[in-house]
Amino acid sequence: MVFLNPKYLYLLLLLIPLIAWYVFRLSKTQASFKLASTNAFKGFKPGFRVYMRHLPFLLRVASIALIIIVIARPQSVNSWEETETQGIDIVLALDVSGSMLSQDLQPDRLQAAKKVASEFVIDRKNDNIGLVVFAGESFTQCPLTTDHKVLLNLLNEIEFGIIEDGTAIGLGLATSVNRLKESESDSRVVILLTDGTNNSGQIAPLTAADLARSYGIRVYTVGVGTTGMAPTPVQTPFGIRMQNMPVDIDEKTLTDIAVMTGGQYFRAQDTDGLRQVYEEIDEMEKYLISVQNVTQRKEVFLPFALVALALILIELLLRRTWLRNIP
Repeated sequence: MVFLNPKYLYLLLLLIPLIAWYVFRLSKTQASFKLASTNAFKGFKPGFRVYMRHLPFLLRVASIALIIIVIARPQSVNSWEETETQGIDIVLALDVSGSMLSQDLQPDRLQAAKKVASEFVIDRKNDNIGLVVFAGESFTQCPLTTDHKVLLNLLNEIEFGIIEDGTAIGLGLATSVNRLKESESDSRVVILLTDGTNNSGQIAPLTAADLARSYGIRVYTVGVGTTGMAPTPVQTPFGIRMQNMPVDIDEKTLTDIAVMTGGQYFRAQDTDGLRQVYEEIDEMEKYLISVQNVTQRKEVFLPFALVALALILIELLLRRTWLRNIP
């Protein structure tokens, strides 16, 4: 409960001098008699009305307090918040080819990509997010879901070797588009991360990009890897050895895919750069939130007024009847 005019509640302080005046007047109006002995009054006890002689004053004080509360206009308040949230449908397309084990990002490109993608998923609480992995082939690791705990578990399980090696960028993008084409969301996005050039699959990258454009799907492409050479584990007759291998990213094709679909191409040369890429995409693809605060007020002074009126009537009735004369 709140008061529309709370400043009037300060009038309650006036009850303090009123009570003090009553006590002072009562002490001055007490009758006194000088008697040689009080033996004649032994055994007499004051009647019940004597104890109740202060009741009219107490009723008056209570009624005045209630009238002041009525003047302050008490109100009940019901407040709630209406929120409309429109999420974005996002598919993360992640390259899991052998070159993703290069260690120019720490501990390697694949692990860094998984870590930063997990951070991105955690920040997108209201979105449907799916996961597609591709190398020489492509498949859906997780369909579109708002159960991000399941998504994060499946993302964490991704390792090199789960599918045939290679880099089928077009096939990975086509699989992602297939996951989004039936979506009813007004905003559908693919974030495709790779560190190489298309060398596998039956679908050309630009063909898949044209398919994405026909469905109104934006594609953000991310080329991950430093410039020049990168330390990469390579199978040799003597076992796996680290060798510096050239970083070969088809940036032109990735840029063309982004431009065709209304997205953007990014280059990430280290883990911090990759994190910055996802942060930029996060800012560009904000979901719509419409918040409306609704407050409903209802006047509740009537019960206080009725009680005050009842107390006044009871006081008048007592003063003119039962407590008119006090023995």
